[in-house]
Amino acid sequence: MAKIDEFKGKTIEETLKELGTSLERGLSTKEAQRRLKQFGLNEIPEKEEPLWHRILRRFWGPIPWMIETAAILSAIVKHWEDFVIILVLLFVNAGVDLWQEHKALSALKVLKEKLAKKALVLRDGKWQLIEAKYLVPGDIIKLKIGDIIPADVKLDHGGDYILVDQSALTGESLPVTKKPGDIAYANSIVKKGEIVAIVVATGLDTYFGKTVQLVAKAEKEERSHFQEMVIKVGNFLIVLTLILISIMILVEINRGKPIIDLVQFSLVLTVAAIPVALPAVLTVTMAVGALYLAKRQVIVSRLASIEELAGVDVLCSDKTGTLTMNKMTVSIPFTVNGFTSEDLMFYAALASKEENNDPIEIPIFEWLKKHNLYEKVKRCKQEKFIPFDPVRKRTEALVKCEGEEIYVTKGAPQVILELSNKAEFDEKVVVKKVEEFAENGFRTLGVAFKKPNEEKFHFVGLIPLYDPPRPDSKEAVEEAKKYGVEVKMVTGDNIAIARYIARILDIGEKI
Repeated sequence: MAKIDEFKGKTIEETLKELGTSLERGLSTKEAQRRLKQFGLNEIPEKEEPLWHRILRRFWGPIPWMIETAAILSAIVKHWEDFVIILVLLFVNAGVDLWQEHKALSALKVLKEKLAKKALVLRDGKWQLIEAKYLVPGDIIKLKIGDIIPADVKLDHGGDYILVDQSALTGESLPVTKKPGDIAYANSIVKKGEIVAIVVATGLDTYFGKTVQLVAKAEKEERSHFQEMVIKVGNFLIVLTLILISIMILVEINRGKPIIDLVQFSLVLTVAAIPVALPAVLTVTMAVGALYLAKRQVIVSRLASIEELAGVDVLCSDKTGTLTMNKMTVSIPFTVNGFTSEDLMFYAALASKEENNDPIEIPIFEWLKKHNLYEKVKRCKQEKFIPFDPVRKRTEALVKCEGEEIYVTKGAPQVILELSNKAEFDEKVVVKKVEEFAENGFRTLGVAFKKPNEEKFHFVGLIPLYDPPRPDSKEAVEEAKKYGVEVKMVTGDNIAIARYIARILDIGEKI
């Protein structure tokens, strides 16, 4: 079967032929079961470590071996008080570490509940709701607004387009438009529209699955700097102890001391040299740090990672949703012909549908509420509304305000300009402003209106939209720099947007 990238260049007919499926009937139940055995479940396989293994892991390794050796030697020389204390320290160290890991794993399980669970699939010519993990390549599924896409799919029919939020995968601030023939990725979210699609990849074969595999590859078991430091301290003390014992035995043998006394003294010296309390003290200290971080909504899956983070000198941070709000906001509007910002946002709202929850329109209504203009919009009634589509690149509405009807439109500035009466404003100034907004990575909307008996629209102005930094992002970056940590921004978003956000946060403009 072709790989996901190869499906991008195939037509719908070629895809259907490659996958041996039909848009009319989908797969048969028998064929779906056969493919399920061939490709496996549509989920990211997770090897859950057994509890017994997690417990025993705490007693296996150079540091536990040293403590266990100290306990055995204490028992041999019959120092039972030392034996009990060492065992208590050993179990405290293991218990605290196990407890912290258990809490982290429980929190992570809750987060994983957000993954896609159900899918509407065409099997045997009938639409049915099944668990998403039973999807196979060749299944025909239906996607609608609010759905988490359960697998990599090739879009087909049932709608002109859908808006998909794939920011978690690519870092793009805004939902992207996907048309029939395009590929949509697993675990992205449908923000607008409805469409029928063909499943082309499931599980680890999806774009999301390959990302998980890369992360897993980077997370191969390795010793942290913290563990290496503790082992080095332990090794140094052991070597030093062996040297001292060797010297002591040689000297005392020459003096005629009994061998039994020398062995007993050597065992006592060895027990004293092993840092039995060191792991327990360090574990408890880091557990306190993990509790402090938990109050700040930070999940610590490994206690050693706290020390690892404290030792970093370069911090790579995701942009969308981490450094920024992942929520579009209105910047400073631009108007022409004496129109005000209030006029611009009012007409823009009339050309929008609040109930659609379009990410582009939400900030317009928020701006109006903030400036106490929301009620003015509610006094108007939409008689007719034409939604945005990738061909027209604008919305349009017929609105009745105070007994008067007007047409309002908003969308791509170039499209709105062509519909407007250019004699009323300086087109060069507007185009220059559009270019200026584009250089900063803003998504810009043009807004215009006209009366029913007019041919051309009256251009009102431009609304620049962007995903702003979080209120505490700049402070966090400055604090990191103060501690000698260099912050790098990682994003798959537009380079102009990345440069603009980097400039605001003082990360640097070398992108």
